[in-house]
Amino acid sequence: MAEGSYNQFCPVAMAAEILCTRWTIVLLRELAAGSTRFNELRRGVPRMSPALLAKRLRDLEAAGVVTRSPLAGEAEIHEYRLTAAGRDLKAVVEAMGRWGQRWVESDASLRNLDPNLLMWDMRRNLDTTPMPRGRSTIQFIYGELPEARRNWWLIVEPEASVDLCSVDPGFEVDLYVATDLRTMTEIWMGYQTVARAKDDGKLLLTGSRKLEAALQTWLGLSPFAKEKKLVA
Repeated sequence: MAEGSYNQFCPVAMAAEILCTRWTIVLLRELAAGSTRFNELRRGVPRMSPALLAKRLRDLEAAGVVTRSPLAGEAEIHEYRLTAAGRDLKAVVEAMGRWGQRWVESDASLRNLDPNLLMWDMRRNLDTTPMPRGRSTIQFIYGELPEARRNWWLIVEPEASVDLCSVDPGFEVDLYVATDLRTMTEIWMGYQTVARAKDDGKLLLTGSRKLEAALQTWLGLSPFAKEKKLVA
């Protein structure tokens, strides 16, 4: 599957031929996080073209890392799942994430802001345990962004699902979160806390006192947020 070969028998070189093509590790991150359908994967890698995504999936399937199978009752829709070999790569992806959190400068990370990716990751990692029973709707407002990318809604059904909308779903909003994209990304990455952002005037919360008080707990933080930063 490699686009270029190192022509070495070394296992590191052979693994690199499969894993080190552009976007492959990021795609494996999404598969390891539980995304199985093409459109789910696209949301996790929004800057990857559909054509390249399809190619990388075919490459990983050919390498025995991914399997593809029709969704039950939906012959035109396929699910992509990691094989045993693919699941074995989860530790590799996590190790790379821990290294990046510890050693990549915060400012370098925060040059690559993307509301679509941030909100998708927040949806995926949100902890429904401290949420009220019944549906909760939280609207995030990034005031500095263009109108089309400014408003996002998380609709939480604690015993069912967490949905993400970029178009008003029409539900009554329980909590409004007004901030800028950098601040929300810093909170999600574990670089600062909800309390500090509020004290600094960078985060304005309006609505349910219960949701507001538990925001730091239920908010979907990066799985690497607890890693200690070892570089400024």
